Amino acid sequence: MPPPFILTLLAAAAVAPADRPINVVGHAWAPFISPMGEPYRARTATDDTLARWFNQADRNHDGQLTADEMRADADRFFGLLDADHDGLIGPEELIHYEWELAPDIQLSSRLRHQPGDTAAAKPAAEGEQRSGDRRYRRGPGEPDSSPGGLQGAARYALLNMPEPVAAADADFDRAITRSEFEAAALYRFQLLDREKRGALTLGALEATWSTVLATLRKPDRRADEADTRVGAPLPPER
Repeated sequence: MPPPFILTLLAAAAVAPADRPINVVGHAWAPFISPMGEPYRARTATDDTLARWFNQADRNHDGQLTADEMRADADRFFGLLDADHDGLIGPEELIHYEWELAPDIQLSSRLRHQPGDTAAAKPAAEGEQRSGDRRYRRGPGEPDSSPGGLQGAARYALLNMPEPVAAADADFDRAITRSEFEAAALYRFQLLDREKRGALTLGALEATWSTVLATLRKPDRRADEADTRVGAPLPPER
């Protein structure tokens, strides 16, 4: 009979495939915008930004992202956006989000200018895009403009929502409460859980994300081509 330590090694090898992390490919030229609007940018050429968000939100690290976990992650992000801790994301905090934290979501980053500026921003130089009052150079393979009419965060997200933070304002009073943000997180979880399994997996989300990136790289995509992702700015009225 094999020594006990040999049996231990064999047992470990038998369960290793189930614990082996998913092999993914990074896309350093494209940020990932989470369903609630949080930007994740690549730190290295192989960094998978979607996986970084998923593993953060999956609090018990069981490979299944539940509705409660997605709501908790939204609550964490709300705390980051609510700079004055008054329980609201107000207009000034929304401006800070759109221009400083996630300028990637601007609908026309090459032409937009800072709030309050009287003169329109100068067009960016070839190979550059404006991001607030900053410029950044496009990386190799990064598309020059939004294909097929995709705008804002919809270019870099799992859902077709150009401004996912503002979209959580259910009563349109220009102030987003914590409860509104959490309700939006639960609704967006339902949109992503197409098979109604009650949990999201990284593999399924990676498939959707790959489709989004392929769309961005498709130069001949027509504006009237259907976007197969689901997306709605607000939950339906009850």
